[in-house]
Amino acid sequence: MQLYRQVLALPGMRTLLVLVFFARLPSTAAGMILTLHVAVAMGRGYGAAGTVGAAATVGIALGAPLMGRVIDRYGLRRMIVITSAGEATFWLVARFLPYPLLLVCAFVGGILVLPAMSIGRQAIAALVPEDLRRSAYSMDTVSTEMSFMLGPAAAVLVSTQFSTRTAMLAMAVGLVLVGVLLYVVNPAVRSAAEAAAATRVARRAWLTPRMVSVLFVGAGAVFVLGGTEVAIVAHVQRTGDLGWTGVVVAVWAAGSGVGGLVYGALRRSVPQLVLMTCLGVLTIPVGLAGDWWMLMLALIPAAALCAPTVAATAEEVARLAPPAVRGLATGLQSSAFTLGQAAGAPAVGFVVDHAAPAWGFALAGVGGLLVAAVAGLLSARRGELAEVPA
Repeated sequence: MQLYRQVLALPGMRTLLVLVFFARLPSTAAGMILTLHVAVAMGRGYGAAGTVGAAATVGIALGAPLMGRVIDRYGLRRMIVITSAGEATFWLVARFLPYPLLLVCAFVGGILVLPAMSIGRQAIAALVPEDLRRSAYSMDTVSTEMSFMLGPAAAVLVSTQFSTRTAMLAMAVGLVLVGVLLYVVNPAVRSAAEAAAATRVARRAWLTPRMVSVLFVGAGAVFVLGGTEVAIVAHVQRTGDLGWTGVVVAVWAAGSGVGGLVYGALRRSVPQLVLMTCLGVLTIPVGLAGDWWMLMLALIPAAALCAPTVAATAEEVARLAPPAVRGLATGLQSSAFTLGQAAGAPAVGFVVDHAAPAWGFALAGVGGLLVAAVAGLLSARRGELAEVPA
């Protein structure tokens, strides 16, 4: 635990981890609230709810780099004011909108989502020395797992015990509180030395094939995770164990968290492509499990590589991106994660609708392997370019 103690001893680190954890909760609850509001409260069905979710997802993917650029040029506080006001307005107004207008506003609201995960990654890069970033990003990834366990559960609780309109009002209030806290604390997204030395950097100088391959692996990892989640539900439903879904998912998330903590304690990084390849290979056979408890055990090896693969992506982006464009780079990372999730869940869902759930796990794993192969080719291309004389 020495590495973790060193990270937590850094000035401002504990405050940052707690602040970012609470800042992530609204975004993790948002999808569940929108789904319940459209499908249940409005009676439009889950297809219509999925369409609203897709519109918001596209907006988030476009907005993350844009908000990152705002941070790079104008500072964190100005971005917080824009996103907090925009998101709070969306949740206050969306409660009363008819479906067509809600669809449009979900896209606009997605663009204005507060990039809490991106802020956390930038602040870690500014606060933590490079030799400790693996541990710091592993802690951040485990914190993200906890946010995704609590946020949707809280959304369901408020929506079912009160109403989806109450949940949407709570979202607006929560986002304003988070925005105020972030504005007051104003975590540094660049160290003092980085801020003093920051200069404009040409995009081609940092958005290299190597950086693209890192982002591609990040998207692939979340593709596997999103697909696995859908396949888990389909598997337990087919075996008649739907009531055990929460237990299976909880063990899956816990395995990821433990894997992240172990990875963060390592003295040396494991190559990102190795992690991605192992994640894909270990996901493919999971669907061969039988009852829910066998599925739960079969998920553990792949689960242990989820958080490390995501943490390795954040570590590589922080290493490759110059401080002057760190906001844009982490925004692109968030977009890669969002697009991976948006592709993985429906792709695996289509497969399990037309075949056995085992094929869903297989598709998720094979998708991860294909991503690793393409990323490997991009890295090789980078090596070829490096050998060309100037």
